[in-house]
Amino acid sequence: MPPAYKTDFLADNATIIDYVSGNSVRATREEVEAVQPFVRRLVDDFGYCKKHIQVHPQYRVRKNPSDERRSYPVDIAVFRSAKHIESELLMIVECKRKTHNSGRRQLELYMDMSAAKIGIWFNGEEHLYLHKIHHHDGKITYNTLPNIPRYGQRVEDIGLYLRRDLVPPSNLKAIFRDIRNHLAGMTTGITRDEALAQEIINLLFCKLQDESSTDPENAVTFRAGVGEPFTDIQDRIQSLFEQVKAEVYGDVFTPEDRIQLDPSSIAYVVGELQTYCLMEADRDAIGDAFEVFIGPALRGAEGQFFTPRNVVEMIVRMIDPQPADKVLDPACGSGGFLITALIHVWQHLREEMQRKSWTETFLYQRRMIVATHQFKGIDKDSFLSRVCKAYMALIGDGRGNVFCQNTLGDIKSWPETLQRHIGLGTFDIVMTNPPFGKKIVVEGENILSQYDLGYKWKKEQDNYKKTGTLRAKVPPQILFLERCIQLLKPNGRLGIVLPESIFGNPTHRYIVQWLLQHLHVQAVITMPEPLFKTSGKGGTHTKVCVLIGIVGHQDADQPIFMGDVKWCGHDSRGNPTLQTLPNGDVELLDEVPQVANRFIHWQADPDSFAPGRLGFLLPRPNVIDNILIPRYYNPQISEDIKRMEQDYRFVTLAELEQQEALSFITGVEVGKINYGSGRIPFIRTSDISNWEIKTDFKHGVSQAIYEQYRPKADIREEDILMVKDGTYLVGTCAIVTQGDLPMLFQSHLYRIRVLKPEIINPWLLLVLLSTPIVRLQIRAKQFTQDIIDTLGSRVREIAVPIPRSDQESSRLTTECRHIVQTRASLRQKANQLVDIQ
Repeated sequence: MPPAYKTDFLADNATIIDYVSGNSVRATREEVEAVQPFVRRLVDDFGYCKKHIQVHPQYRVRKNPSDERRSYPVDIAVFRSAKHIESELLMIVECKRKTHNSGRRQLELYMDMSAAKIGIWFNGEEHLYLHKIHHHDGKITYNTLPNIPRYGQRVEDIGLYLRRDLVPPSNLKAIFRDIRNHLAGMTTGITRDEALAQEIINLLFCKLQDESSTDPENAVTFRAGVGEPFTDIQDRIQSLFEQVKAEVYGDVFTPEDRIQLDPSSIAYVVGELQTYCLMEADRDAIGDAFEVFIGPALRGAEGQFFTPRNVVEMIVRMIDPQPADKVLDPACGSGGFLITALIHVWQHLREEMQRKSWTETFLYQRRMIVATHQFKGIDKDSFLSRVCKAYMALIGDGRGNVFCQNTLGDIKSWPETLQRHIGLGTFDIVMTNPPFGKKIVVEGENILSQYDLGYKWKKEQDNYKKTGTLRAKVPPQILFLERCIQLLKPNGRLGIVLPESIFGNPTHRYIVQWLLQHLHVQAVITMPEPLFKTSGKGGTHTKVCVLIGIVGHQDADQPIFMGDVKWCGHDSRGNPTLQTLPNGDVELLDEVPQVANRFIHWQADPDSFAPGRLGFLLPRPNVIDNILIPRYYNPQISEDIKRMEQDYRFVTLAELEQQEALSFITGVEVGKINYGSGRIPFIRTSDISNWEIKTDFKHGVSQAIYEQYRPKADIREEDILMVKDGTYLVGTCAIVTQGDLPMLFQSHLYRIRVLKPEIINPWLLLVLLSTPIVRLQIRAKQFTQDIIDTLGSRVREIAVPIPRSDQESSRLTTECRHIVQTRASLRQKANQLVDIQ
């Protein structure tokens, strides 16, 4: 089912479901980034009833006392009851993309003429909360609030929270973005994201310390009241920070550490977070904050792309760590895997407590023993390792087992303390998302010589052999894969996130061969491209796979569980992918948890397992050419082919090539310096659409350039161009007509030339290459290469459905030729109309 939540602001017909009414409304940027997110916070975080809220149609307020038409529409109106009348109006929310000052002026103007006592300005990035005060002399003034009251509260109650009153946040990352934007613009003396990150992390630990140490019936210390002096709030938070330092001393904080934010900034952060319980958030609060505050520059340079919580939970559930397991994350970052796995093990302990009638005191002791002795982490980033230490200390006191060190370095050169805690072949479980990226590499003989995969490999017949020659440099994710297996005991379990290219690219086939020799692969799951695109311009488009396996445990009869996830809970802008159900309910479109459910079901009851895209079984003998990408083995393809075989005979392009019925070549690159040098088209992937070639003379080349490259990119009428590299356009085809010539074409395109029309007609082939069954095969055979996808030589594996009926083949050929030639003729006439010299 396609998501009802759309975020293409450029499309006139893009829509979004209004969270209050359930109706489709136009998806403007303001609606998607501000109005709907804030409505959800009002309902989910502050407890307001949808019946008390009006969004569409907009409620209107007066611009002056005599304005009976009510000229000013407000984006969100909140009422004290279900009666949407002026006397019941409680709050108005304006979501225009204005500056802070202009937003405040507009909000005050709207509130002057309305009964609303509370006004909110929120533009998707910053907010302002105002309280309207009527004085005895008739004057109206506005005070800022640290937050807004929950449903049923008074303004005076803001900040007066008991520990049991705190609620889980519905969109933690959006809250952190709001805080970051405010601090970046308003904080004095601290402007860099790294410094802001340290300050917000310190405040988060104060918040977590307060949540973990406050009894349910007691008032929280992390609070900001209405009208409370900022210095009082600062003093209270500094006192909390002293408790944090006392709890996580030495290797995390120094006695001299203090929160450096100014009092008003501290009050702002506290006011924004005080109503929430971060310990119950559905995402890792520290990881989310770090993603927002550090920004893309640091993360991109170091390959630190933090694993979304739903993927972490999926891996933890599939591996199922037990209390006796010794667990390691060798690239632990802010501790997402360690914390999630620790909570998972604690749940096992609670279940054991119920079976064996333990006391709560004994359960607590067991929990602390597990946290202190069984869980360990390493990260080469000193800031991240400190964050992980502190987080482990607050959650489970595992701080002493988190180390700042290069996991890939020579273990013999590690400090003695680290060597006592972490050694090769000593762990039951390793779970990690190692750093990866095109620009980061590992080099140096002392490091690379530790690894089989640090050497060059050569192919001999059908196998790869390791040579005695070291590579000059190796991407870190490849070495991490081997180091993780080195760290595990025999039968130890591995869960790791790796770029998809490792599992399918021809240059990496030796890696998969090595992997299959050392690891019993239990599962491979493909993740969608937006997975790590969660921070606007930050993150990466790199597609990844999750690998689950057991070291040294080879079972040729056991199939590999494979899954192909399309929806991960957010799109490439980081916005949630929401869908509307037939009953009107809105739910998050996130398939990741379903994969773990299906894997667990298969493990527990294989006889009742029903295969599908989110979980199917690949027999090990069916692994082709060391390819482990799930969609390559999409079972729907063989099912569809079998269903269609009565009416169609399937022939691969490789078979047609062997019969010399067609040929393949790729195009050329003329260099951007030659774009626009003449009127001869240089056809690129974006110029291919609907069987047609779009001529764009901005990329035209001169006659001299054409003559230079023509021998390498020979093309003639009735040749087919197919997109071979890209993302969404891969497999798109067009046929060359006489009016398209002369031309050159890009190297990201295949030229498919029919040599024997009596075997396959080019117009028929064009139709067949666009059929659903071929499109399904193209998706299965396009593998990620760095960021873009490529078909590579796998294009020859595509089987086209040739009709068994000659009459049907003739019909398709004739109609396709007529459609394309008619369009070409009309296109030529249009060009002649505007070709005024």
